[in-house]
Amino acid sequence: MMRIAVAQINAVLGDIEFNKNKILEYIEKARQRKVDLVVFPESSLLGYHPFDLLERDDLVETLEKTMCEIQKHIPSDLAVIYGTLTRNKSKKGRPYFNSAILLQKSKKPQVFNKQLLPTGDVFDEARFIEHGDLSKNVFKLKGKKFFLTICEDIWAWDYKKGSSSYIENPLKKIKEKNVDLVVNLSASPWFPGKEKMRHHVAQETAKHFKAPILYANLVGAQDEIIFDGASFVLSPQGKKMMQCQAFEEDLNIFDLDTNEAWAKPSHLSEIEKLHKALVLGIRDFCKKTGLTKVHLGLSGGIDSAVVACLAVDALGPHFVKSFALPGPYSTEKSLELAGQLAKNLKIEMFTSSINKPFETISKQIETEMEIKEFGLVHENLQSRLRGLFLMSYANHKNSLLLTTGNKSEYATGYSTLYGDMCGGLAPIGDLTKKQVYELAAYYNSTAKIIPQAIIDRPPTAELRPNQKDQDTLPPYEDLDKAVVNIVEKSKKPSNETEKWLIARLVATEFKRWQAAPILKASSHSFGRGRRWPLAHKAFKKN
Repeated sequence: MMRIAVAQINAVLGDIEFNKNKILEYIEKARQRKVDLVVFPESSLLGYHPFDLLERDDLVETLEKTMCEIQKHIPSDLAVIYGTLTRNKSKKGRPYFNSAILLQKSKKPQVFNKQLLPTGDVFDEARFIEHGDLSKNVFKLKGKKFFLTICEDIWAWDYKKGSSSYIENPLKKIKEKNVDLVVNLSASPWFPGKEKMRHHVAQETAKHFKAPILYANLVGAQDEIIFDGASFVLSPQGKKMMQCQAFEEDLNIFDLDTNEAWAKPSHLSEIEKLHKALVLGIRDFCKKTGLTKVHLGLSGGIDSAVVACLAVDALGPHFVKSFALPGPYSTEKSLELAGQLAKNLKIEMFTSSINKPFETISKQIETEMEIKEFGLVHENLQSRLRGLFLMSYANHKNSLLLTTGNKSEYATGYSTLYGDMCGGLAPIGDLTKKQVYELAAYYNSTAKIIPQAIIDRPPTAELRPNQKDQDTLPPYEDLDKAVVNIVEKSKKPSNETEKWLIARLVATEFKRWQAAPILKASSHSFGRGRRWPLAHKAFKKN
């Protein structure tokens, strides 16, 4: 019998000592369950992705020293595979490899390098990392033969179908086919539908080698990116034999000889996955930046209501503060609904009117700029006064301000720079309005947390009399579809809403360059993975 453990851990980028101790902790858990091999995810010793932290050569030097410390603590009858970075000792190419290390007590470490380096969306590995050679990634352990791959190495199956960016699949060139297990160390970001994509490429790999495949995925959040874990083992026919929990650390075991597996996770619906992802994203952003509390403005609207719910789930009610900041066009109903939500969530709500500063500054601006009519200047001034108040609290209490804009608003520029865009994290900035309502319904499915009137009332910024979002925007049902087609799928515009959206995207890109980090919850989000230039004529009318 050969028992193999998948150790799905939440690594902290750059905290090598913390990650080392986490690895040792899970090695001990695996030892207690009498396993022969424990497999950790990609870059589990450093965290993922380091980007330009790799300008610091001392990080990799520390990784090398830490490998020796880990090896000292490995039990004599246990082998360990974990992900890290190693130096490229040749004088050719980039300075590092994305590597997996096989450690055994008193034996020379074996190093295996990643060959396919992703550069699309949120990835930019080729900036510092050199291509490895998969043909060298075969090893033997306790009478079994293994083939090791790292994340992207198994994703080159479907170029002709348009779902792979690689013309050649390096796996097809591997001459050694007689292996007992394919191992894949991964740091694969989550978005809806990603699990299906992973299982497809893993199935193709398993069938190609006629061997089971172990997929060990990182869990946790790093900046905008959310890793869901959900590691698994597939049979040579592509049937799932074992799976770890999603969105939490886990240790699971299967036997390579008997195919016996331990522990099976409960099924999660798509809305449950989205909820867990965003909660994990908020929690880890705070934890990994050293912040312990958050705050936000409660408007009485659906977006801020959902963000408040997510924040409470992530940190607990005692670490979440809310502010109602009514202005000259705010309604009593909005204030009442914000208060009821805060009460339901058991969070504090502070109320402070912006009317006096608005009157004072409006008069000064009108006089000095010779403005005679109410307009966009006055609308944005209200939003910026609220931003001023909320950022002042952030400075005063070292609290993280959560912005409450959604993806449909961000896409159209229906937001105020230095106003409602103020903050350090945008939890729902990658959600369409439809998804926001779906999350609200999810919260109310077991208890009426969000007042029904918040869900039912027409969305409004309340920056002028009787204002409604739909006075400025297309119906959200049409706009959401356009955002998916144009932003996420990069399709050619096919209707008037999509043509309108393209023009708005071009005109308002400068705002998104200055937005808070947006938790990634789609295949193509605003932020690091989308790099539109500001000055261009790509969509100039003929």
